[in-house]
Amino acid sequence: MEVGKLPAALLARLLAQNQVTDPRVLVGPAPGEDAAAIAMGDRVLVAKTDPITFATAEIGWYAVNVNANDVATMGAVPRWFLATVLLPEGAPESQAEEIFRQIRDACGELGITLVGGHTEITYGLPRPVVVGCLLGEAEPDGLLSSAGARPGDALLLTKGIAVEGTAILAREASEALQAAGVPASLCQRAAEFLHHPGISVVREAAVARACGGVHAMHDPTEGGLATGLRELATAAGAGLRLDAEALPVLPETRALCTALSLDPLGLIASGALLVAADPARADDLLAAFAAAGIPAARIGELTAPEEGLWLERAGERLPLPNFPRDELARFFAPG
Repeated sequence: MEVGKLPAALLARLLAQNQVTDPRVLVGPAPGEDAAAIAMGDRVLVAKTDPITFATAEIGWYAVNVNANDVATMGAVPRWFLATVLLPEGAPESQAEEIFRQIRDACGELGITLVGGHTEITYGLPRPVVVGCLLGEAEPDGLLSSAGARPGDALLLTKGIAVEGTAILAREASEALQAAGVPASLCQRAAEFLHHPGISVVREAAVARACGGVHAMHDPTEGGLATGLRELATAAGAGLRLDAEALPVLPETRALCTALSLDPLGLIASGALLVAADPARADDLLAAFAAAGIPAARIGELTAPEEGLWLERAGERLPLPNFPRDELARFFAPG
């Protein structure tokens, strides 16, 4: 297998073998679901784990934010964070100190408490790895899951694509980008995408929850927006239509992807929130995002499952692109 997520068919087969027997499990493991949800009296506990394996710069910041995003898409408030920090042999103490500073800063910005984890120096690692686990809580009637989306829903996207992938490329592949003719000033601007516009979608998820009319939210991570859309449609048992001309591709993303021959649709896209909503409430949601200073666009709709997954561009109807691995992983793969 290649670097990246497990093949979707293999993951589905593995998860199908799992038996969830505890009736308190409201959302269990399934393709397209961002986190688990467990009934805990008058609250729902939402639990998520995600590693940071591509980025090295500000890895602690990434770990908190990507886990918080998945908790927030479930309609929950991120509360408690645990981190497993694995460092390579010979790592200086300053590296551990810097990673923990990043974790503290990210937790502080989001009102999250670091409550535990694990640290070790690990044999055979070429770079640090941080595995985050984040717990949040939701009201029982406010819990969302990808399976809650339905045919006819409007698809909205905040900010644009691909915030995280653009930041990682600018930080980890600056030499290749400048060799391809990308100006250093553009690379610097793209590197700041980690913080501006930022990879967190916690605030826009809260805006969407408060507005109402939301059936599901999803965080398009590895495999980019195309994979996130596919995951959402799969979980909902729906088809979809994506309007390529309405899709906000950030100019910096387009420039970096063009220079490196990458497709923005398949580039890791944390920082954008994908929302499936009642079409009658789509304009209200767009207005709520605008009032909060969050750019957003209506990019398509969910359809009946038999209609399939389609991308429409300039009057032409094409199958939604499939990315077995993220464009970032393809770029960094040896050889």
